[in-house]
Amino acid sequence: MMTSLGLPEGARLRFGDEMRVGLRGQVRRVWAPRGERVYQAVELGYEWAYLFLTGEVEHGEFEWQWLPNMRKEALHEAMKQLRERGVEGIVWDRAPGHRAKLVGEAGIRRIFLPPYSPELNPIERVIEELRKEVEGRVYGTLEAKQQAVEGQLAKWKEDPDRIRRLIGWDWIIEQVQERPRAVAGRFIYDIY
Repeated sequence: MMTSLGLPEGARLRFGDEMRVGLRGQVRRVWAPRGERVYQAVELGYEWAYLFLTGEVEHGEFEWQWLPNMRKEALHEAMKQLRERGVEGIVWDRAPGHRAKLVGEAGIRRIFLPPYSPELNPIERVIEELRKEVEGRVYGTLEAKQQAVEGQLAKWKEDPDRIRRLIGWDWIIEQVQERPRAVAGRFIYDIY
């Protein structure tokens, strides 16, 4: 089955994406009594770090690492680290850094999703939930916000059932288990 993707049988396939974390805060919805004005403090700094998340949909496992930017050099190093941990394939979007030749040289098979289809990447759900947890607060420093993100991710890592509910969609698991059909099917294409 995996040979049609250029991967050996039983290869570790992950879904991946990045989240920009910075001091340019986002206002989030909050509960308040009807008729009362809500004031929320918002940070307006211009410091950023990038959280690179990958996950296995079948097991509800995920891991992360921090990147200084989304350039091909940073992604190449991240992919080399994934390769060292036994990951052989990654499904992600078509961001310019993802398509770079240098990133492909890390030795992980890249499988690209169709353009403008974040709903097909289950890691987007983790990012969405993470934003709900960490945005809407003032942290003061980028390091403090990164610690809040790390704390939330560590908490979720202890609860694989929650992650399985977030990213283990039945139809994606079916497609991953029957990988040759996934290539010709509805959502995975452009294998490099």
